[in-house]
Amino acid sequence: MNSMEFEPDQALGTWQADGAPPAEERTVMVTQSRAAPVADARASWVHYLVVLDDAAGSGPERSRRVPVGSTTMRIGRRVPCELVLADSEVSGLHCEVKATPGLAALEVTDRGSTNGSFIDGVRVAGTALLPSGSLLQIGRLELRHEFRPPHEAERSDELQRDLDSASRYVQSLLPPPMREGPVRTEWFFRPSAQLGGDAFGYAQIDEHRFAGYLIDVSGHGVAAAVHTVSILNVLRQRALPGVDFADPAQVLTRLNAMFDMALHGGLFFTIWYGSYDLRTRRLRYASGGHHPAFLVDAERRALRPLRTRNPVVGAAPGRVYTADEVEVDTGACLHVFSDGVYEIETAAGVLGSLADFTPLLLEPPQPGLPEPERLHRAVRSRARPGPLADDFSLLSVTFLS
Repeated sequence: MNSMEFEPDQALGTWQADGAPPAEERTVMVTQSRAAPVADARASWVHYLVVLDDAAGSGPERSRRVPVGSTTMRIGRRVPCELVLADSEVSGLHCEVKATPGLAALEVTDRGSTNGSFIDGVRVAGTALLPSGSLLQIGRLELRHEFRPPHEAERSDELQRDLDSASRYVQSLLPPPMREGPVRTEWFFRPSAQLGGDAFGYAQIDEHRFAGYLIDVSGHGVAAAVHTVSILNVLRQRALPGVDFADPAQVLTRLNAMFDMALHGGLFFTIWYGSYDLRTRRLRYASGGHHPAFLVDAERRALRPLRTRNPVVGAAPGRVYTADEVEVDTGACLHVFSDGVYEIETAAGVLGSLADFTPLLLEPPQPGLPEPERLHRAVRSRARPGPLADDFSLLSVTFLS
């Protein structure tokens, strides 16, 4: 989450760097003379390539750290490459990388790959230098070059393991999809390279009423994750005495009092909360600083934004939150998501907007593919290669009766 309160005119804007040509039209060739020499104090330092993302966005390759020596390392999709990457957009022998004594940069040589090798978005022709801290893009993957002492790399690996463990814990609290009954749910969650603050949940309040919500805590890292877990547990356990969890306004008002940012390290969060009554087919909803959720009719001909003008939760002591309601047609689908779903950087270097994303909600379904996963694939196809900058959290709720 990047701002304290959503404003429609901001959400519909796009941004582009002036005069920047598309990445595929830029080529660079670099000679060794451009790289800084390595001081004697760095003689024991090691070059590493850190895989930031795999083709699916997570998995065994993610955060993998590979040392690079003076012997040429071949990178490709199959052996005998020393670094094998399971990505269909990586060529069999894609490129070669090696360290040269006296240089703080790695030499990268593209070996005629189909999709090219890129350094910080610039295509490599022949051999180029990869400075420390720069990104090497191969297919749909990004590898970051690090040049550092081995003991620092070990500490970094330990920290990453802790962050991965915390991320897995947050994910373990998410509910399983509901694929039977009058209200059905599917979701897709993909954390960013940093530990974020997204979470969501849903449950039957009683035999007639269903509630669902999505929260997005400000910032990234352990503090944001801990705050997320605290809020999520309150909602999962309905630990707000005297509150009717079918009344979104009551829920948000009490959460705002409980999680005052002045008492929680300056952390605030946005939320979208809704409750549905099967008897009346009415959906009551409230949002706090969050962009709209969207209700799409069964024929996918129109979408309706659902949002109430309330501030972010935790930033306005004493605020009484407001709610609204809407009648839901049979077969309609509600999409609730975080800003990381649409605030992406495209391959052309343009920052995506809500207006760019919402037309995807009306596109035809793909047989055998859950709707949130279809939307994730559509977003990834537009985004620049590598990990998304923020968590991707999308919950879809279909009302069959």
